[in-house]
Amino acid sequence: MKTLIQISDCHIDDTPIVMGINTQQNLSLIIDDILGREIDGLLITGDLAHNGTLGSYRFISKQLIKLDADIVVLPGNHDDTDNLITEFENNLVRELRFGDWGVVSAYSKQNNQISGLLSDEELQIIDDTLRLSKAKYNIVIIHHPPVPMCSEWDDSLSLQNMDDFMEVVDRNKNIKAILWGHAHQSSEFEHNNIKLISCPSTALQFNDDKGVGFNQYSLHNNGKFEYRTRWL
Repeated sequence: MKTLIQISDCHIDDTPIVMGINTQQNLSLIIDDILGREIDGLLITGDLAHNGTLGSYRFISKQLIKLDADIVVLPGNHDDTDNLITEFENNLVRELRFGDWGVVSAYSKQNNQISGLLSDEELQIIDDTLRLSKAKYNIVIIHHPPVPMCSEWDDSLSLQNMDDFMEVVDRNKNIKAILWGHAHQSSEFEHNNIKLISCPSTALQFNDDKGVGFNQYSLHNNGKFEYRTRWL
């Protein structure tokens, strides 16, 4: 079995207080909790920074230095791609294997837009990566919600071309789960026996949940996929 943890929407800036919350302190609390667990991988699904400063990414990198696990990073709408690459170039990977499981990244960030979009080229890359994957089971990670959130969240700020993405998903039968952030809330849906899961923010939630948290996933050798949301 492999164990992965997903964190998202850290909104770190050069000063501790963002949106009235000490996001640096909250992330440190989350990372301290994760360091006490045996994990194989950490997925960070976007909005690592609030204003995309290089100092923000250096702060996060310093927090992660003690973590003995593979790290996969996605850019979110708040992230500055150039600065993110400067600090996390080796973690911006298209596919990473964890035993029989693969994690495939989908890049939905648009420049100067809150909402997400998968270009035709990006959709083809995702499709090709899944089709050629040697993993028995795959997980797709993306920043923007690929389905309606069925909450007070404004779905116009989510992925603009949800149907195009789901066409790619439906062509590939080895997908067990799709994971995302952006909406700052914990939710679960299902599509053709695929788990669809949103991750809470390490900064603050946009719904009634008061804490900060992360998702922990158990990937079994027989293809069974389990998870729980852990709150602090």
